Amino acid sequence: MTSNVGGIDKIARIVVGAVLILLALTGTIGVWGWIGVLPLATGLFNFCPAWKLLGVNTRKPTR
Repeated sequence: MTSNVGGIDKIARIVVGAVLILLALTGTIGVWGWIGVLPLATGLFNFCPAWKLLGVNTRKPTR
């Protein structure tokens, strides 16, 4: 599994995922809020399977 998520993308995924889960826990948006597990996990693991399929990479190249 090669890292393909980096920088602002990683932070955005973690924040959005956490907010969606929090809203689901409080009952504000219902069961659909649990979809926040996906962006949270991809942000924490630095890997997005969908972006791998699409050939997208937001991680800065290593030297």
